[in-house]
Amino acid sequence: MRVTINIDGGSRGNPGPGASAFVIKDQNGKILSQEGYFIPHCTNNQAEYTALRLALIKASELGAKELDIISDSLLLVKQYLGEYKIKHPDLAARMQEIRTLARPFKISIRHVLRHLNKEPDALANKAMDLKQSVGFNPIVNLTPFVPPAAQTDNTVNGVKVEPVHHAQANTPLPPVQTAAQKPAAKKKAAAKTQAAQPSLFDDF
Repeated sequence: MRVTINIDGGSRGNPGPGASAFVIKDQNGKILSQEGYFIPHCTNNQAEYTALRLALIKASELGAKELDIISDSLLLVKQYLGEYKIKHPDLAARMQEIRTLARPFKISIRHVLRHLNKEPDALANKAMDLKQSVGFNPIVNLTPFVPPAAQTDNTVNGVKVEPVHHAQANTPLPPVQTAAQKPAAKKKAAAKTQAAQPSLFDDF
């Protein structure tokens, strides 16, 4: 089965409360599924990515094989096609999941201007207005996206390095003598040495 999917996503605040939406139609223009998925906190790009993820999940539930995907996010389309790099780790992780979901399908994806993508935009705004998801024939069992834990690279020049803890790091250093203090100290030491020496005439 071949379907057309319009997707959109947005955030009020960027980041802030947002929503992702998709509208799936058959080749005769009949709506098979549409959903505005409310997200309590997200960025515009996260909402756009989530819309594509949701659309792929629902297309799988419907048994679709060929997908014509339409989006008004040029960034999403270019990044999906590999024409733009994905620098943000969260979006990179989302795209990795999207590519996994996309494997069973034959997909074409294209960018259109916003006024040509009104249906998912209206759904996304409706979900944001109500602060809850809305739609017809929504996804049955949706597993939330869980971003991978951040990993710290502790290698330098190919060698793993660890933090160095100095045991004496907090031990105070002895006071430094100034130039004016040093001669006085020498004189005092000399005086002690002289006082300790026996006199050659003590017995006379």
